[in-house]
Amino acid sequence: MSSKLAIGTVVVAIGAGGLAGSWATARTGRSPFGKVDPVAMFVSSADSEAIGRQVSFTNGFVPVAKKVLPAVVNIASSKIVRSPDQGTSSPFFADPFFRQFFGDDFSQQFHVPRQGREHSLGSGIIVNADGYVLTNNHVVSGADDIKVSLGDKREFKGRIVGTDAKTDVAVVKIEGKDLPVLTLGDSAKVQVGDFALAVGNPFGIGQTLTMGIISATGRGGLGIEDYEDFIQTDAAINPGNSGGALVNVRGELIGLNTAIISGGGGGNQGVGFAVPVNMAKAVMEQILKNGRVLRGSIGVLIQPMTLELVKSFGLTGQPRGALVANVTPGSPAERAGIKRGDVILDLNGAPISDSRDLSLKVSMMAPGTAVKLKVFRDGHEQEIPVTLAELPANAQTSGDAAKGTASGPQLGISVDQLTPQTARQLGLPAQTTGVVVTDVLSASPAEEAGLRRGDVIQEVNRKPVTSTQQFRSAIQQAGSQPVLLLIDRGGDRMYVVVAPK
Repeated sequence: MSSKLAIGTVVVAIGAGGLAGSWATARTGRSPFGKVDPVAMFVSSADSEAIGRQVSFTNGFVPVAKKVLPAVVNIASSKIVRSPDQGTSSPFFADPFFRQFFGDDFSQQFHVPRQGREHSLGSGIIVNADGYVLTNNHVVSGADDIKVSLGDKREFKGRIVGTDAKTDVAVVKIEGKDLPVLTLGDSAKVQVGDFALAVGNPFGIGQTLTMGIISATGRGGLGIEDYEDFIQTDAAINPGNSGGALVNVRGELIGLNTAIISGGGGGNQGVGFAVPVNMAKAVMEQILKNGRVLRGSIGVLIQPMTLELVKSFGLTGQPRGALVANVTPGSPAERAGIKRGDVILDLNGAPISDSRDLSLKVSMMAPGTAVKLKVFRDGHEQEIPVTLAELPANAQTSGDAAKGTASGPQLGISVDQLTPQTARQLGLPAQTTGVVVTDVLSASPAEEAGLRRGDVIQEVNRKPVTSTQQFRSAIQQAGSQPVLLLIDRGGDRMYVVVAPK
């Protein structure tokens, strides 16, 4: 039995990037140009339906290629980077006249800081005839020079309108008129088994179209982005394809090619991921409207439900919903009366499948939105109205007391009294209460459940513990039954079920 610790936060929640490497995301993602007037984008049309009817195994995907290729561009970006050698020598040694006589090797002995230009290649999609281009944040982030090349050999200088590192989406503007555009589809209608075509500029060799199918939808938990709801495809995606188009057989954009799992080989292995066009479009609209992305926030720390947690909290059936592990003081959740241990089952009448589902749905809502949450608490369901706040921009170890080892069922942990000194060493407030885990035995139930040294256990089976004596007593009372622990790990609270062997 293995219970993996995984938490996400609603006060919150790279891929096959440039050929020369991907860069760190921008600090704020805020557009330097402020708000932009609404931009018209083409959504599914009769023309798309006509193209879909022309596609067949006899005719191939030629109609799709003719429609899509002109609107997919190559993006070459660069920025100045400083050498990691940040010595303290005088600028005198960096003077070209000095190096003319003594050479570069001599100047290196004095740790002369160098700076050079780093380059990256990726792809983009024209979604508006006046030159608005969708791409990945990691393709252009930090760039001070962007060149956008069309399939007809035209080149434009690009400027960043805005970026969103949390979804890896960016908007670039080029100055053009009557440019070829790609029609936007509806990623909510994408189904596993649909044909899919990926278009981009892999390895910088030029425009390329590859064909595959939709392998999965709603992929998340990959650690690629903060907000993940990927479309997975086996259409070949390689370095340089980032920011390119994933389209359907009607030539409609359904995703923004973003990442691959390469298995260590560095190339396509048939597992590629694209940001759904509905998410990318919503991010772009916010960038154009507000100059940045504004996200809603409930103000709770949440974690996935597991079969063990379902049983521990008195629910029935398969795991569903999101478990509230902590409530942020002063947050909308606290004002609405949401409590730690609540299980959020529905949002505005729509079932919540897991914690990631809740995080995604709330993140796409505007601050100030009034929502209704259905929560399960103490064996009963109740509906709680909450008005969302704005998600903050950054949202996202010994004492003198005697040690005690858990008795009764063999959980495989040793605990110690938590003192103010120990709490501070663990990065916690001095007034934090509980017992601290000092040792976790290998292959024990505690290790399988994900407990670590330094975790602070604050509750056993929903009852507070403030001493090793209370902890031992609570464990003994549990007998051979699984125990529900509330732990604090570096300020993040989460529930863990440990089942003795």
